[in-house]
Amino acid sequence: MEVREILRVKGTTLFTATPNELLTEAITAMAEQDVGSLVVMGGGKMVGMLTFREVLQAVNTHKGKLDGVTVEAVMVRDPVTVPPAMPVDELRRLMISKHSRYLPVMEGGVLQGVISFLDVAKAVLEEQSFENKMLKSYIRNWPDGEQVQI
Repeated sequence: MEVREILRVKGTTLFTATPNELLTEAITAMAEQDVGSLVVMGGGKMVGMLTFREVLQAVNTHKGKLDGVTVEAVMVRDPVTVPPAMPVDELRRLMISKHSRYLPVMEGGVLQGVISFLDVAKAVLEEQSFENKMLKSYIRNWPDGEQVQI
């Protein structure tokens, strides 16, 4: 399975913020959309990522007083990105090694979507369930005519 297959199932809806947007506005958008990340867009391109990790760090750094704090002040600049053709096993290793729960998917400099660790877990679970059903079906319909009970 490749990243593009996860994007195809999940969809490519993107939730965005701008660098000069107040962090409190971005937090409101994240809460209202029930998402853990926002793609930060500036000049028509991705300039960073804002995730709940950066939000929590900002809350801690500013002792809960976020008045005047902008997205640009806390976002991750130049986030790790992945291509749509990346195998999911490689994606999982990368997410774990980089401690990234959200990775933008880029192809030819164009943002295709964002993959979350939850998206990957769902896709792997569905793939394993499908394979399990196929194997059980194969065993039940064993070629020599004998049926095997599971």
